[in-house]
Amino acid sequence: MRRLLIALAGLGVAAAVAIGLAQTGGTSAPGPTRFDPAAARRALAGAPPELARLHAQANRLLPGGTSAIQARLRELRGRPVVVNKWASWCGPCRFEFPFFQSQGVKLGRRVAFVGLNSGDNAAAATKFLRQFPVPYPSYEDRGERAARALGAGSYYPITIFYDPAGRRAYVHQGGYATEAKLAQDIGRYALGA
Repeated sequence: MRRLLIALAGLGVAAAVAIGLAQTGGTSAPGPTRFDPAAARRALAGAPPELARLHAQANRLLPGGTSAIQARLRELRGRPVVVNKWASWCGPCRFEFPFFQSQGVKLGRRVAFVGLNSGDNAAAATKFLRQFPVPYPSYEDRGERAARALGAGSYYPITIFYDPAGRRAYVHQGGYATEAKLAQDIGRYALGA
């Protein structure tokens, strides 16, 4: 009987590890990245004015919650938008953040990227952004009201894609396992390619 209990406990641990690995794309979460904010600024120079305003607020945690992010989305009408809901304590968020760093630079002259830091506190989020800087701002959403207003569930992370007309085109629940999959979804849902 004791051996059976030990075997079942071992299976339980193995299942928990497998689930955790599946949520992060099969590997452990990466550490801080080699993202170069100065190189990102150079790559994004000359962006259209509404996108340049985003880049000027790169890596900042902005206050204002629901009304602020909704105002920003209205300002960005005419451009495809990608909103990434994240939290500093979220392992899959940490795993996919380098993909958003990269895509934010590669496509930032055509696509607006906006972060939504939900269910988190400002100190932890700011520390996270020092480790994983991005070429766009994030809005504070401690009580998740903005996330609910945008149609993002309580799962982490969530990525919302808006077409240039400002219509929500797709909501991706969970982390991206690869940058290629994120790029594919940006092309399909934001750019309509």
